[in-house]
Amino acid sequence: MNLTYLKYALEVEKTGSITKAAQHLFMGQPNLSKAIKELEESIGITLFERTSKGVLVTQEGKTFLSQAHHIIEQIDRMEAQYRPVTKPKLYFNISVPRASYITYAFTRFVNSLEEGEGLEINFKETNSIEAVRNILECHYQLGIMRYPLEYEKYFMHLIEDKAFEMQKIWEFEDVLLMSKEHPLARKESIVREDLIPYIELIHGDLMVPNVSEELKKKKEKDFVKKHILVYERGSQFDLLRQVPTTYMHVSPVPENLLEHYQLVQRRCEDLVQKNKDVLIYSKHHRLTTIEERFIKELIKVQQEMKHIYKYI
Repeated sequence: MNLTYLKYALEVEKTGSITKAAQHLFMGQPNLSKAIKELEESIGITLFERTSKGVLVTQEGKTFLSQAHHIIEQIDRMEAQYRPVTKPKLYFNISVPRASYITYAFTRFVNSLEEGEGLEINFKETNSIEAVRNILECHYQLGIMRYPLEYEKYFMHLIEDKAFEMQKIWEFEDVLLMSKEHPLARKESIVREDLIPYIELIHGDLMVPNVSEELKKKKEKDFVKKHILVYERGSQFDLLRQVPTTYMHVSPVPENLLEHYQLVQRRCEDLVQKNKDVLIYSKHHRLTTIEERFIKELIKVQQEMKHIYKYI
């Protein structure tokens, strides 16, 4: 059996598409199709059913490819065991929401790495749908999805449909983030009417099919008249600090960042949205030591903040 063909088949399974798999493998689609056909003929079963939307793994194919995963992993471990001793290079790829507590955990995680370790990290702040796409199509191993709790059913269906493992990170109520110079910064109790004169900052790419339209309609019924769309946290913090009439709904922010940017976080008594952050990864992926270290640091930061912000 050709081990290269096994790896080809696993890539097709991962992407759900001959075309995408060929792109990831840097080979022509006809050559990949031919290799898959030869593999199927050699083992005597059909691995994939071709459809107009891509390929589907057959029942027999699921069993075979599950065993193939274990074979490739065993070979990788064997090669690593007998490879000349060198300092291993650490790979870590994750997509996350634009959340300060996650970035704070990430910086602590990076600082914990040993000096001299080979390192290649992709840490991408993006939306939940892109986090899913990065795992399916862009060789990212991990993602963190954020969603409003009221739409949990939609996201649980998405996770099940993509055959992901899931781990809850944090269920929280959002807070208002604003400058210490904001007119509402010293107000003891904030309600939605208090926010009417001010500018809301919103991450502009948080669009989710079927859900976004409902959120948009809900927002139109609300009071917000002024808003600015931002796409990265650098602009977010610059605007909050330098335009004291802006505010933003965010997950709770670590104290050191509040102090650094001269910001405060407040609770809006009658405008609270419950959200959940969940870790996702393919069911075929085994968490590496470095990934487990990051998750442990993330949970640690979350617990520290949960203790500090007792109203959350």
